[in-house]
Amino acid sequence: MKIRERGVTIGKLQPGKKNCITDVEGVLVGQFTLDYPLDDGQHVCTGVTAVLPHGGNLFREKVPAASYVINGFGKTTGLVQVEELGLIESPIMLTNTFGVPAVTHGTLEYLLRTTPEIGDTTGTVNIVVGECNDGYLNSIRTLPVRPEHAIAAIENANPERAEEGAVGAGKGMVCFGYKGGVGASSRVISEEQSSKEYILGCLVVTNFGNKDEFPFSKYGLSEIPQETKDTPDGSIMIILATDAPVNDRQLKRLAKRCGIGLGRTGSHFSNGSGDIVIAFSTARTISHQSTDHVEYANLIRDDHPFMNKLFQGAAEAAEEAILNSLSQGVTTKGREGRMVERMFS
Repeated sequence: MKIRERGVTIGKLQPGKKNCITDVEGVLVGQFTLDYPLDDGQHVCTGVTAVLPHGGNLFREKVPAASYVINGFGKTTGLVQVEELGLIESPIMLTNTFGVPAVTHGTLEYLLRTTPEIGDTTGTVNIVVGECNDGYLNSIRTLPVRPEHAIAAIENANPERAEEGAVGAGKGMVCFGYKGGVGASSRVISEEQSSKEYILGCLVVTNFGNKDEFPFSKYGLSEIPQETKDTPDGSIMIILATDAPVNDRQLKRLAKRCGIGLGRTGSHFSNGSGDIVIAFSTARTISHQSTDHVEYANLIRDDHPFMNKLFQGAAEAAEEAILNSLSQGVTTKGREGRMVERMFS
């Protein structure tokens, strides 16, 4: 059940039909979940989530992109080149901290299989992977995430409303001391003069905060008592998508506003937290092969009032996506008999 179905409305803008990042046309989400016991009280409780900006070949048809590091205690791959070139050319992959090498490997295998020219008649490929530390519930030292799990997440990707809560990369995550995980939301952004509507969508993996930081009363909620969990500072990965015609610089400006939504939920971006936003636009693609020396693009003017609506949408969608990860969380058992309760009954 999403947070709106519990009577909690976030912000003033309306969500899209699915209230999910897949409201942005062409965006696909795929997940693969691992959940099984091991010997000696250990437990695998983790997974992989894949966000595809479109269903075509992402290397051949790249999308404008940017990243923004709110707090940099994270182990992502690929963001250096995203910052340099303003493009994404692979699925955006999310997993646990120690799963980053295996997910990178699997994503590379998938791209090499589907795009034979990579590393042969053309250059190499930049793979984007983000992570959060699910080591409280997941036996992370056993390295359960394998390359084939990344491939499965990509191949499972579809345009339906993404499953949320304790699934995929969110399976073992803890947020505000309760069960966190995958959450999503979207906003419809209208431009009055042209009557044009754009969509802005957000997907998060939440793994941050303690229960004393969450503003229950602000959302009209009652705290569900539970023991304090000795978890690390944690992290959040935020993926922001839009079909609005914006470039990489403008996408970074949008990405920064996601930090507002994160702060509204009670986070203060802890010292040991990796809080990272990756944003992209589907309004156009950039061909890997082109003989033209000039690239043309329509862009929203920075000084147009519509830009403020996009900023508002980014903040609202991020906040609601975080709350949806909690609203759809389920009580989850992990290693050493540890149990993390869901926030909502």
